[in-house]
Amino acid sequence: MPDRGSGGPSGPRIRVGRPSRRARTLLMTVGVLAVLAMLFVMFAGFWTDWLWYRSVSYSSVFTKTLWTKVGMFAVFGLLMSGAVGINIWLAHRLRPPLSAMSLEQQSLDRYRMSIAPYKKWVLLGVTALVGLIGGASAAGQWRTWLMWVNGVAFGKNDPHFGKDISFYAFDLPWYRFLLSFGFAAAVLSLIAAALVHYLYGGLRLTTPGARATAQATGHLSVLLGFFVALKAVAYWLDRYGLAVKSGDFKATDNWTGLKYVDANAYLPAKTILFCIAIICALLFFATIWRRTWQLPVIGFGLMVLSAILIGGLYPAIVQKFQVQPNEQAKETPYIEKNIKATRDAYDINDSEVTDYSGTSKVGKEQLRAAADNTASTRLLDPNVVSPTFQQKQQVRGYYQFPATLDVDRYKQKGGKEQDTVVGLREINTDGIPEKNWINEHFKYTHGYGMVAAKGTTVDKDGAPAFTEQDLPPKGNLGKYEGRVYYGEKTNQYSIVGGPQKELDYADDKGEKTYTYAGKSGVNLASPVNRAAYAVSFNEPQILYSGAIGEGSRILYNRTPKERIEAVAPWLTIDGDPYPAVVDGRIKWIVDAYTTSDGYPYSSSTTLGDTTADSLTDGQRAVVARQNRVNYIRNSVKATVDAYTGKVDMYQWDKKDPVLKTWMKAFPDTVKPKGEIGGDLMDHLRYPQDLFKVQRELLTRYHVTSPSQFYSGSERWQIPDDPTHKGNAVPPYYLSLQMPGAKKQTFSLTTTFNPNKRETLGAFMAIDADPHSSGYGKIKMLRLPSNTTVSGPSQVQSKFNSDPNIAESLNLLKRGDSEVEYGNLLTVPLEGGLLYIEPVYVRGAGTNYPRMRKVLVTYGERIAFEDTLGQALDKVFDSKGESGQGDGGEQPDEPPADKASVQEALGKAQEAYDAGQDALEKGDWEAYGKAQDDLKEALRDAKDAEKNTKKE
Repeated sequence: MPDRGSGGPSGPRIRVGRPSRRARTLLMTVGVLAVLAMLFVMFAGFWTDWLWYRSVSYSSVFTKTLWTKVGMFAVFGLLMSGAVGINIWLAHRLRPPLSAMSLEQQSLDRYRMSIAPYKKWVLLGVTALVGLIGGASAAGQWRTWLMWVNGVAFGKNDPHFGKDISFYAFDLPWYRFLLSFGFAAAVLSLIAAALVHYLYGGLRLTTPGARATAQATGHLSVLLGFFVALKAVAYWLDRYGLAVKSGDFKATDNWTGLKYVDANAYLPAKTILFCIAIICALLFFATIWRRTWQLPVIGFGLMVLSAILIGGLYPAIVQKFQVQPNEQAKETPYIEKNIKATRDAYDINDSEVTDYSGTSKVGKEQLRAAADNTASTRLLDPNVVSPTFQQKQQVRGYYQFPATLDVDRYKQKGGKEQDTVVGLREINTDGIPEKNWINEHFKYTHGYGMVAAKGTTVDKDGAPAFTEQDLPPKGNLGKYEGRVYYGEKTNQYSIVGGPQKELDYADDKGEKTYTYAGKSGVNLASPVNRAAYAVSFNEPQILYSGAIGEGSRILYNRTPKERIEAVAPWLTIDGDPYPAVVDGRIKWIVDAYTTSDGYPYSSSTTLGDTTADSLTDGQRAVVARQNRVNYIRNSVKATVDAYTGKVDMYQWDKKDPVLKTWMKAFPDTVKPKGEIGGDLMDHLRYPQDLFKVQRELLTRYHVTSPSQFYSGSERWQIPDDPTHKGNAVPPYYLSLQMPGAKKQTFSLTTTFNPNKRETLGAFMAIDADPHSSGYGKIKMLRLPSNTTVSGPSQVQSKFNSDPNIAESLNLLKRGDSEVEYGNLLTVPLEGGLLYIEPVYVRGAGTNYPRMRKVLVTYGERIAFEDTLGQALDKVFDSKGESGQGDGGEQPDEPPADKASVQEALGKAQEAYDAGQDALEKGDWEAYGKAQDDLKEALRDAKDAEKNTKKE
């Protein structure tokens, strides 16, 4: 009897490789769960975006953008897949009957046989793929569609074709997209149809006899006819495209618009080529009846030859033999159009240029009095004193201030406005004593308090004269909500409002806790929400952490730029949001721009390059939706509440057609200008980035004469910052009384050099006060072309090369101290130019700068004194003499010898050493006395040195 275990015929039948029902069920369950997990990951991003937009009350922006993208994806995806699919089906339908097969057809037969069972699936797969590609490319053009369908007329016509500018800004981009989409559909359809015809014998490459069947010839000719017809449309649109075409020109870089050769060669050439292309397309369509390629090939060759001769060679001949011999006369009408359009597009048409002598004949007493009244000179440089704010007002290591502070205006007790340097004490997660997930995202969630200091003065120790300081905040700003949950430095998420208490602030009595009471952020009560954010932020603890409970809300997208860019993706955001206390709350004020690259004849500019200067860093760079533009308006003023994160946008420019277009596309997102409250209006100002763009254009376009513009004889350039070589000098805010004005106005100012020179070419200021009737008015003081008035670099060189100043600076640098120059301010004063520059000393061991000296020059006189008042007294001393040094001869003093100098320097060293010892011991009273002794000793050394030279 056979052994059953031997596996013989009579043994049991063993099934190998077939899983049990339980295993199959398990595998199916795992597969379904995997698919669901993948779908949830895809869903999480969409869901969290929807929740965020709903939390900021801008869900209409999300839905409008989403449905526009979906609609364009669907429509153009179907059009693309339909065009390609129909032509594949038609090519297959027109295939010839199989006959005696050549070697070529025998080799193709294997491919035909292999795909025969899957023809429908191949057709669906190919059409789906091209549909996805076409739909995705179209969805990216949602802005173009919304601008076209909602476009508002500019009310101005271009000077050549007479079309409203909206045609170039809104219509032409949409037509170009349709054209490019049509080209893509035609090319893909042509390729797909040709492949199918070849696969099924309609096209033959090596087989003797006809190379194409009549059906294939007709089909492909029609597709080629569509392609050439689209080319005709392209030639026609290119005619209008000349009005917004950018290129180089001798008179200016980034020229936009027609030149002589464009109007008299390219434009007729495009019209002729349009006609030739139409004829060529008709010849291709005619092959349906003629069944021959002869005429369309001749027509296509003629079109190509015409494009070379008429579109390329003829314009070159016109440029060479008509334009170059007398270029200025030929180009003058077009230069005039370019100047007018550029000045309109950048809102510099009303800029006022006044000749300014650069020298003064006024007496010194009158100059001294004018120096006090002409400007509220800002001695506190917001780019230098941030470390001082940090050292004196940081309070704890987990707070921080921005590297560049902001300039604003606040009213003093008497009602007079005071230029003020401000900064927010924001959270700094790098300074958290013990870093972990709870501390970083639950406990250390917000900063606290505004810190403000007078811009025009410092305290007796050279530090900022604070008007708002400490924790909890106290000072002149009154009572306000000081917690900062949204800020420039707040770039990670926090979870607030739940069972986990937050650190509010710390004082001598210990830490104060707080629970967020606002309605900002997204509620995490729902398990779905928690799971979605756990996936989106790649943080599984969000899903199961016990620190999250009833009332927990997640805050993210917390910088003002991020929030405004998200709710208004059609705006370009200024690089410098600034905080202000408005109606008892801290609000970030953000300027936003509408831009276009479709303003005919207006020269273009690159925002990223134009707005860069010595103060620009990654934090302060402009957020450019459209970097290359030739039209810009500060159309929106926006605010972000530092506590709630609430975003409000206000229509600032009521005439801007680009803003009106977007307001039609996204209704109820931008509030009317009339809803701006008085307290907020007090803190609005003219934006820096727009000013930088305008000043860059005005280096060339302050000239309105075509001949002067062409010659470039009056071109200016933006000076380099003398203390930050290689970077443009930044514009400065200060209250200033321009020549001819009756009072000071909060202004934004800059200077120009003549082209490739370092003397002063012009001074420019713009009224930055929104309450002023002249808000936005640009005034330029143009110095004579042969001026010898020093520019910023020359002034700085004059300061550095003065022997007395150099010696005093060397004394200040003793003991490893560092000297830092503040902003070099330029003030027009009674026909001349007054330069003022604060000098800061960063003492060894103090780690923050304090203003110790002020440099002042007017004409050839220089002063280097402890205070601005003393420096002005020296410069305008009626007994002074023109020359270097202090700006004048000093009263006779007792003779001194070198021993007196050495004695004074010895006392200075002793005072410095005493100060360092006091600093190490934390004895601030002794330290202050030592600093006073040091100041007195340095003054004695300076006086002794002067007397030694007199002898």
